[in-house]
Amino acid sequence: MAELSQEQIEKILQGISIPPQPQIMVDLQMEQVMPDPDIKTIAKLISQDVGLSGTVLKVVNSPFYGLANQITSIEQAVGILGMNSVVNIVNGISIKSSMGDDTIKALTRFWDTAMDIAMTSATLAKQVGYNYPDNAYALGLFHNVGVPLLMARYDNYMDIMEESYGGNSNRIIDFENQQLNTNHAVLGYYTAKSWNLPKVLCDIIAQHHDCKRLFDKKDAVNDKTTLTCILKLAEHICGCYKILGRQEEDYEWQDIGQMVLEYLGLNDYDLDSLKENFSEMGIGPSNYGLT
Repeated sequence: MAELSQEQIEKILQGISIPPQPQIMVDLQMEQVMPDPDIKTIAKLISQDVGLSGTVLKVVNSPFYGLANQITSIEQAVGILGMNSVVNIVNGISIKSSMGDDTIKALTRFWDTAMDIAMTSATLAKQVGYNYPDNAYALGLFHNVGVPLLMARYDNYMDIMEESYGGNSNRIIDFENQQLNTNHAVLGYYTAKSWNLPKVLCDIIAQHHDCKRLFDKKDAVNDKTTLTCILKLAEHICGCYKILGRQEEDYEWQDIGQMVLEYLGLNDYDLDSLKENFSEMGIGPSNYGLT
């Protein structure tokens, strides 16, 4: 995104404060840039936060890793997941700690689906041969971070979001812009930027509901387009249109789905197989009582 003046940024934010980066995130990033990051130090930092510890253990014991024995040690979990994955997990769930209890309760399915999309994105990245699945995971967790910020700011935001997914606008963000003069993608961009996420992830977050133009460019394969396609496929498989948008049809996927599949070297048969495989792992609309 082009650099804006502070006045322009404040207008976009519509009085919404970007949560400061949590101290644990700062501490982990400092350890991450050390010449020889210490797993014990990282595990100790995580262990100080009960919620974070639980999430790390939940991830490492999930079907995505297929471990024979359940992991109960944070240090062991960090060793298995790797430094980048742990930092991504912390980044993704830290936004939750800045929300009020009522907002968190109202967005229970948002938090759950964010984790599902992250895990699905990382798995898809490996399957299509993308070399940085940790980036796909981080993007999956963080791409909708503007949603809880808007939820906390506007009592009727869930209604607006459902209308946005209704297929009556060119892009999902168009209705939000019309109603609020801002949208969850641009808020997500500024949050990701302030939390020092990689630039490519910040840019994708800003444009993840405006990705059709990526296919208008005849560029060779690149990280930005690959990650965006992985994210959109993960959103579709996880049923984001039903879970967040309360829609029976994925109108956005109808518009871009074939282009996404073609770019990733997949077809409709592959898509059906992926949906079935992820469903067996508890991923998809049926996991939330939706069919």
